[in-house]
Amino acid sequence: MKQASQGSASGALQLVVMARWPAPGRCKSRLARGLGIGRAAAIQGRLTAHTFAVARRTRSRVGCRLVLAAQGLGPRQRQRWAGCLGCDGSTDQGAGSLGVRLQRQVLRAVAEGAERVVLIGSDLPSLEAADLEAAFELLGQAKPEAPSLVLGPAADGGYWLIGLTHARAELLSGIPWGSGEVLGHTLAAAAALGIEPRLLPLRHDLDRAIDLRPWR
Repeated sequence: MKQASQGSASGALQLVVMARWPAPGRCKSRLARGLGIGRAAAIQGRLTAHTFAVARRTRSRVGCRLVLAAQGLGPRQRQRWAGCLGCDGSTDQGAGSLGVRLQRQVLRAVAEGAERVVLIGSDLPSLEAADLEAAFELLGQAKPEAPSLVLGPAADGGYWLIGLTHARAELLSGIPWGSGEVLGHTLAAAAALGIEPRLLPLRHDLDRAIDLRPWR
């Protein structure tokens, strides 16, 4: 992974933003079905800009490394986009389910020396730097040898943030992604592993046209 920009980032903390290039036809299909591909792309662009503005504020406060995990772009395009967004690095999400792609990012970050990894998407209008700071702080309260998990529950039954100190594939395997049972299955997987997750406040992410109502 090549650096896109330099800052005061620490390799021990890594913030990964999972994002798609906000172009018509490349955004969330459920949002596009309700709004049309052009408007969905415009909204996704605004959400992405907001997400990275919050991420950069978080980096300035906690010193994390900010990484763009992009989907649908070649290496050069991805690196240019990461540079425009003010990231410290960029990588490809790769193929597979969301669980596979999340696990891939955790494994990569840990291999690079990260001790606390926080992953978010780019579809949360109410995201604040305090949310991300809290996730890193909660992960830091765990014993070094004990896996720690932080989740940001979403109103649709999923989660808007996941934070980990260890790469545990079991937490992200066998999850019915896209359903209202994602959070419940993840909590059950954590319990089976003896991990007690910390939960952040409930938030409403933006997946469908109806989700826009609170933000109009």
